[in-house]
Amino acid sequence: MDEIFDIFLLEALINGILFGGVLALLSLGLNLIFGVVDVVWICYAELVMFGMYTMYWLAGVYDVPILLAAVAAIGLVAIMGLLVHVLIIAPILGSPPINQLLATGGLLFFLQSVATLMFSIEFRNLGLRLPILEFNEMYFSYARLLAFGVALVGMAAVYLFLTRTYIGAAIRAISQDREVMVLMGVDSKKVYWVTALVGGGLAGLAACLLVLQYDVHPFVGISFGPITFIICVLGGLGNMIGGFVAAFILSIIISVGGLYSEMEWGYVLAFVFFIVMMFIRPQGLLGKK
Repeated sequence: MDEIFDIFLLEALINGILFGGVLALLSLGLNLIFGVVDVVWICYAELVMFGMYTMYWLAGVYDVPILLAAVAAIGLVAIMGLLVHVLIIAPILGSPPINQLLATGGLLFFLQSVATLMFSIEFRNLGLRLPILEFNEMYFSYARLLAFGVALVGMAAVYLFLTRTYIGAAIRAISQDREVMVLMGVDSKKVYWVTALVGGGLAGLAACLLVLQYDVHPFVGISFGPITFIICVLGGLGNMIGGFVAAFILSIIISVGGLYSEMEWGYVLAFVFFIVMMFIRPQGLLGKK
């Protein structure tokens, strides 16, 4: 009995880690944008939703090769990220935070409404059935394994971009101290545009990975938006390493919590953990005091 329990627990832990890869990818994009632009994109998950629809229509309906469809989805969502910054964020950069929150929150409902009008509320799936991997009486989804591996590669690529390029170094410096922008002589508009493109691209990559595992519908962002925001706050808003750590902590809590009851209770435990941590470290796990 103990052996079976240990296997189930180990399976839940591993599945939690695998799920954490995509959550870490989402939090990286949102933290990157907040760290540089200092505006939280409440509508970030809705960009993911449009990326999932792009994958569905191209690969699922029109039989476009899945890799080509993924490139198109990432490119489209990256451009959407840039448009969000240029049309919505840039005009309100100097506004009070509540105005910024209302603007991005309003965009969230706008994008949901547009998707509902365009695609209806029907649940759609890619129709791609990947096998299940069995190992030592434990079962793992190939889709989740693939998503975890690609998410790690994507995050490694962003790390190299931020550490090996001049614009990446500028983004890192600005995310830590915005006054450095003036000292470095960096074109702020260029930095903001590149950040929005990269952040949107990460949302597009996450969409390609999530559509392998979940149905897409106009309100699918509700499934990932709140938990992504909570991860960013728990790790320390704007702190990319903190978001990475928080993503795996919460994903493991969700997976292990769902082992003993319904998966929804796993989310409840994760939210309780988040609330407790906000009393202990309101600045986040790795946030500055």
